[in-house]
Amino acid sequence: MKLGVISDTHDNLPAIEAALEFFGRAGVETILHAGDYVAPFALKRLLAGGLPVIGVFGNCDGERAGLAKLMPDVTDGPRRLELGGKKIALVHDAVRLAPEDAEAADLVIAGHTHQPKIERVEGRLVVNPGECGGWVTGRGTVAVVDTDAMTADIQEIFTQARVKS
Repeated sequence: MKLGVISDTHDNLPAIEAALEFFGRAGVETILHAGDYVAPFALKRLLAGGLPVIGVFGNCDGERAGLAKLMPDVTDGPRRLELGGKKIALVHDAVRLAPEDAEAADLVIAGHTHQPKIERVEGRLVVNPGECGGWVTGRGTVAVVDTDAMTADIQEIFTQARVKS
């Protein structure tokens, strides 16, 4: 099963659009969002992409009631679920992941740092897709996880030109 992993969209609709287009080309079946949608209009666009979306809240999600109205099963996390025969722990900030949640997972997904990273920790695949919104780094990134092969790839979906002062 191919999972689209996204985090820190921060209301950037063109970035969300680019992520959805990439996920479509990549054959993603479900999107996992590690939080920081920020406002309901951003989540609404993500949900309109035609793929199931499973997510957790991030620290910048100020309109939680509106987000929960659109996606009633969104939680603070960590969220434990099973997809593609793999146990997954989904959280916004990896610091909030209890050792028992990590130990019970085959795949750990976290965001928050805005820095993409893929690593193996004690046999687990740990993925931070970086920031989709690109506000901090100037790069929009997402990840695709293949649960059959237990591999992940980070994809840059756009780069913003930065002006130096």
